[in-house]
Amino acid sequence: MSKSAVVSIEQVAQSILLIRGHKVMLDFHLAALYGVETRVLTQAVKRNLGRFPDDFMFQPTNQEFINLRSQFVMSSSGHGGRRTAPYAFTEQGVAMLSTVLNSPRAITINIEIMRAFVRLRELLTSNKELSQRLDELESRIERKLETHDQAITGILHAIRELMKPTESKKRPIGFVTLEEKPNKPKAAKRKG
Repeated sequence: MSKSAVVSIEQVAQSILLIRGHKVMLDFHLAALYGVETRVLTQAVKRNLGRFPDDFMFQPTNQEFINLRSQFVMSSSGHGGRRTAPYAFTEQGVAMLSTVLNSPRAITINIEIMRAFVRLRELLTSNKELSQRLDELESRIERKLETHDQAITGILHAIRELMKPTESKKRPIGFVTLEEKPNKPKAAKRKG
């Protein structure tokens, strides 16, 4: 059985949810990927509860279950739907499922699921790096704009000063006659 024929990383990635700050997959998504009924998967887990501590698997609260039900259009228990909250498996919990569901398909699917988790982690890391680089670039541009703004403001101020009319008396252009020359007081000669 070829891996690409079983499930794609994109299919798996679409089933990864964020609940309580953890990236998880729900039991009914996993059962569909493994090709088993949800009850078969949960029975296998319940028989091996020691392998699934709280950081590997948990059940959503009632409010989280209501939100999930509306998000995935699960029918309510009054209509023959699910009566209990699904199990949410973290990455480590999904890895542990391969030991509980020991079939060739389960092993193949688990490999693809682990690849999806790794790819998701890489995307998040590259997005953080990209975000950090954009923040640094934005900071540099803001600093340069402040410097340029100050320089432009100085230039505009100088232009406005040059545009102001001067109120001092201008001397006429041309020759100045003796009559127009201001009289300078003559310095007294020293006798000595």
